[in-house]
Amino acid sequence: MAIRNLRYQGDEILKKKSREVEQIDDKLQELIDDMIDTMHKYNGVGLAAVQVGVLKRVVVIDLYDDNGPIVMINPVIIKTKGEQEVEEGCLSFPNEFAKVVRPAEVVAEYTDREGNTIRVKAKELLAQAISHELDHLEGELFIDKIIPGTLEYVEPEK
Repeated sequence: MAIRNLRYQGDEILKKKSREVEQIDDKLQELIDDMIDTMHKYNGVGLAAVQVGVLKRVVVIDLYDDNGPIVMINPVIIKTKGEQEVEEGCLSFPNEFAKVVRPAEVVAEYTDREGNTIRVKAKELLAQAISHELDHLEGELFIDKIIPGTLEYVEPEK
């Protein structure tokens, strides 16, 4: 397991659409493990493969609860409900935060790392994280969705 290099604002790969995963093999498992380690190192809630330079439809999310990381391969949102205005950041935009509007609830379907098809109904932070990370798979960034006038830069702690 290794920490991967993050891709940051201005890197063209972040605007590209990710490709479907066709097989779950050892190389993909290694990517998933590295993504989880990388997300945890930077205290992220979610990370898409494109953020470490890999154009595959893979997302990891960790709400730091008792459930551990969620691994989503080829995820799709099949239903949304309501709206929530939330403050958001992104590991590819360090120290930048802004308000965006996300669905209050989502129903998503994905393949887990064992190859099982999973359907999850998510609310609040999990719905927000799924929406944010799946946007990455389409080459869409939170910075393009911010509510005007809400972008803030927070000085990193030393």
